[in-house]
Amino acid sequence: MTHGASPPLAGEQGRGDLRGGWRGRAWRCAAAVVVLALAACGEPVLPPLTVGMNPWVGYDPLVLARDRGLADPRRLRVVELPSGSETLRYLRNGLLDAATLTLDEVLRLADSGVEVRIVAMLDASNGGDAVVAAPRIGSLAQLKGEFIAVEDSAVGALLLHRMLKKAGLSRADVKVVNLEVTEHLGALRNARVGAAVTYEPLASAMAQAGYRRVFDSSEIPGEILDVLVVRKDVLEQRPADVDALLGAWYAGLHVFQLDTPGAAESLAQGTDLSPSDYLAVLGGFLFYSREASERELSGNPPALAAQAKDMVGTLTEVGLLRQPPRWDELIDGAPMRRFQASRQASQ
Repeated sequence: MTHGASPPLAGEQGRGDLRGGWRGRAWRCAAAVVVLALAACGEPVLPPLTVGMNPWVGYDPLVLARDRGLADPRRLRVVELPSGSETLRYLRNGLLDAATLTLDEVLRLADSGVEVRIVAMLDASNGGDAVVAAPRIGSLAQLKGEFIAVEDSAVGALLLHRMLKKAGLSRADVKVVNLEVTEHLGALRNARVGAAVTYEPLASAMAQAGYRRVFDSSEIPGEILDVLVVRKDVLEQRPADVDALLGAWYAGLHVFQLDTPGAAESLAQGTDLSPSDYLAVLGGFLFYSREASERELSGNPPALAAQAKDMVGTLTEVGLLRQPPRWDELIDGAPMRRFQASRQASQ
């Protein structure tokens, strides 16, 4: 991984809409929707800051912080929503104060006029996103003329674009089939498609079924990133609660790093994953340390701008961004600097 500052711990990233599995968490997602709807109807004097997230492994330090009492429920409400699109919808509608999102989602959100600020880097994909092909396809060049399943997401489009570029092919050389990721394995088995753009743990399930990985995000280091965003008005009005949100993330991450098998044992409960399966998918992403996150959000322009240059170019090229982001308006490194300073002062 070629980060300006390399995150220290391996793991697996969360992508776009809800994937196959995690049915055991569905009740928590449904409850979160009800809570958010009710919260919108009333006007509590001091409501907790509400952060939304997909129920996926890369965001689980926040789940760990909530479930182990490392986040003060009077100041912070962590809610799991069914999909990335739902998280974006609730954020747009003002039902969330903050959210965990992929950087491409944030760029498109800002491009549409929603004022959010990136306050922390969470993780980077390092093989968790992949293109998987039928055994008969022995090289990327042999994908020419093939049907390729891709979920309708910026990450899917980005990975497909990068894979085709490496293969010396254009989008016109393949036949893209827009399919939800949960349908990809069935489409491969039925020979409806010859390849699929997918992510862990589904990529591993496809490999076990006899399909082969031909490209993954380890070949485009630093392009698929997860970040923590806060609405601009919330950031201005509730800085102490934003600091508490950062504290909860890093408290959960510390427990995750300190006892990963134990964390996997508890976090796998209520999901389709066994603890061993949960541990197995942790090789597909890297968590950012506090220091690495602060460095990426610092500078003029910030280091993140240089790291995301290729991704921004690709998203613009494929029509998913109208204009390059204004990084000075999209990033606010002050909360991370405050958090680091308070932590150092307490030591």
